[in-house]
Amino acid sequence: MTTQYLALYARVPAWKRWMDVILVLGLAPLWLPLAGAVALLVRLRLGSPVLFRQTRAGLGGRLFTIRKFRTMTDERDPSGALLPDAQRLPRFGRILRATSLDELPELWNVLAGDMSLVGPRPLLPGYLPLYSPEQARRHEVLPGITGWAQVNGRNAITWPEVFARDVWYVDNMNPLLDVVILARTVGAVFARRGINEPGAATRTPFTGRE
Repeated sequence: MTTQYLALYARVPAWKRWMDVILVLGLAPLWLPLAGAVALLVRLRLGSPVLFRQTRAGLGGRLFTIRKFRTMTDERDPSGALLPDAQRLPRFGRILRATSLDELPELWNVLAGDMSLVGPRPLLPGYLPLYSPEQARRHEVLPGITGWAQVNGRNAITWPEVFARDVWYVDNMNPLLDVVILARTVGAVFARRGINEPGAATRTPFTGRE
């Protein structure tokens, strides 16, 4: 880790780290067996590998590897190219995404300190040079499994709306707000709101021109 990153990480509020660790470890008897069951189903339904790994940008733009349960097949066209996401996302994968069960492995990222339970969702590194200075402020805090944007539209809102909500969270972060977001996340998951962008399997990529 660079000195610059360590200085930035040192600014993460102590209450936030303690809340993350206490909740993740305290609820481990619930989510660990569930994660094991989901892993088995993914292996049986979608094959190996069970986990989907991808590089994302976190606090201060630092890159880390995010882990999620696999939700897509590896189906390819005759030339060997992967089929579009919508064609590789089976019903089982849609269920995992709708219930957010595919994100259970991210709890390991939380324990490792790469993520928090609550914060702006970690996005692709390729987006870093596309942000405006204001949008880039989303990296002033740890990325989260859920966040203010996720309980206020999720994938059904535009990229500018997502970033505006992310920055609002940066400016208003506090323990009570995190508790509210976690509670609202449970309701959003059961209601299955904003899972997809209209007309897309999930969300169209950010281009910086929105």
